[in-house]
Amino acid sequence: MEQTRHIRPIALGLVRHGDRYLMAEGYDPTKQKTFYRALGGGIEFGESSLEALKREFWEELHTELKNITYLGCIENRFTFLNQPGHEIIQLYQCDLADLTLYQADPIQFFDGTEVPITAHWLERDRFQSNELWLVPEACLSYL
Repeated sequence: MEQTRHIRPIALGLVRHGDRYLMAEGYDPTKQKTFYRALGGGIEFGESSLEALKREFWEELHTELKNITYLGCIENRFTFLNQPGHEIIQLYQCDLADLTLYQADPIQFFDGTEVPITAHWLERDRFQSNELWLVPEACLSYL
């Protein structure tokens, strides 16, 4: 039986503090490579991308967002764990209402799985120099 594939709509938020951005760390064992991505997640049926962004940050970091600005839409086709993926990303820039999070590093949270996610404040230059791998790479133009 053929597996049905879907395009996943997601909302991500670029949170900046000086020259650093808050990024979740991930690892693809098939590529043996660590990657970083802006925080956020899936848009649920009937929910706007802005509502999804606010909900995801509340669920993951227990904070509200402020100064939210829509940046654009990115189509992301990728391979993760040897499986093809396809996302439509609504990208925002935003600030965290909980100011203590700007001093925390690392920040650990759960996104519905049993394994905690770790986020770090990372310098923009480390992504632009390709020292660190930002996904999707199209986000580089928004940093």
